[in-house]
Amino acid sequence: MFERDLLKGRNILITGGGTGLGRSMALRFAELGANLFLVARREEPLAQTANDIRAKGAKAGYVTCDVRDFAAVENAIAAAEKELGTVDTLVNNAAGNFIARTEKLSPNAFNAVIGIVLQGTFHFTLGLGRRWIEAKQPGNILNIVATYAAVGSGSGFVVPSACAKAGVLAMTRSLAVEWAPHGIRLNAIAPGPFPTEGAWSRLLPSKELEDRAKNYHPMKRFGRHDELANLATYLLSQQAEYVNGECVVIDGGLWLRGAGEFNDFLELPQQAWDMLEQARKK
Repeated sequence: MFERDLLKGRNILITGGGTGLGRSMALRFAELGANLFLVARREEPLAQTANDIRAKGAKAGYVTCDVRDFAAVENAIAAAEKELGTVDTLVNNAAGNFIARTEKLSPNAFNAVIGIVLQGTFHFTLGLGRRWIEAKQPGNILNIVATYAAVGSGSGFVVPSACAKAGVLAMTRSLAVEWAPHGIRLNAIAPGPFPTEGAWSRLLPSKELEDRAKNYHPMKRFGRHDELANLATYLLSQQAEYVNGECVVIDGGLWLRGAGEFNDFLELPQQAWDMLEQARKK
């Protein structure tokens, strides 16, 4: 679908880049000529993904970082610039989520998700945006949100994530207008269910819950990582230069079946909730 050198010369920073969808996007971007800098909390998967990127002939670097700490974010951006030179593209993918009955949540649990998803996205966006504007250079930002971030499609049982992702979507659209004169584009992708090791273990921690979600889906399947990575590639490419402030849903039509990806959890028995809450504590 894409030319082999579509992203040649691009230097892309990805948060949450060592595992899951972040890793899949990084590897796809590398195949198409981009150089990558990865940021996440755990070093081992970052090192592995960086090695896999280098095996594709692209440059890669990484640093561990708490995205909630703006000073740490500034240090991470400086490390990326030292490794790759000027960073021209940012993918805000780092996230945290879990299924929970809201009355069972602690303020700290809520703050943890808001800190990673909303504040972390803002920190990297601000850090790179300031640099681009000062240097009078264009930039490109892609934020990973969720189908329940938009008005009218919210979901129960993921209140911290819904609040955070809605904030990221609002930020995307607001800055798309504010920073357009600087040549900076911002867009978002709202994925439906895509199997990942981290999120899956907290959102659908049993085969019964996984089968339940798959059977409810209009297409009777979950998304493939290459499908999302290809969409991200298009939105970041020069072929999408007039796409700005957009949020593209990629969920096989799931949200159209009924608002709220997890609303049918209203029917879960107590035993299932016990299992979900244990998964969240791991």
